[in-house]
Amino acid sequence: MEVLSSRVLLRPGDPVRSRRFYAETLGLAVYREFGPPDHPGVVFFLGQGFLELSGHAQDDPGDGVSLWLQVRDVAGEEERLRKEGVTVLREARQEPWGLVECWIADPDGHRIVLVQIPADHPLRRDTR
Repeated sequence: MEVLSSRVLLRPGDPVRSRRFYAETLGLAVYREFGPPDHPGVVFFLGQGFLELSGHAQDDPGDGVSLWLQVRDVAGEEERLRKEGVTVLREARQEPWGLVECWIADPDGHRIVLVQIPADHPLRRDTR
C-alpha cells in the first residue's frame, strides 16, 4: 500500500464548539474549509498531518480514538489550557518510555495526548 496523504477525522457533537476549541483554544491553523456555508467542514494543519472536523456525531466518542500532538513544553501547555477551562484528564508526567505526556479532552471528550520529547530521548539522538 502506498499512502499518499492522511488525516484524522472527527465527527463532533457540536461542530461550532469544536471548531472554536481547535482553532482558538489549541491555536491550530486552518488548511481549508469545504461544504455548505451554514455547516462547513474544516481541515486543520496538525504538524505533518491534518485534522478534519466534519459532519455531526450521533453517538458518544469512542475510547479508541486519541490525538497525539508533540509540543515543545508540555507543562506550559497544561498550565495555559487549564486557565482556558480545558479538561485535563491526567497531569504532565514522564512516562517509563521517556516521553513527557499530559492528557486533555476536547469538548466531545476525545482524548488528546500532548507529548514532549526530552533532549536526551532516543527519538532525538537517533539520526537514522
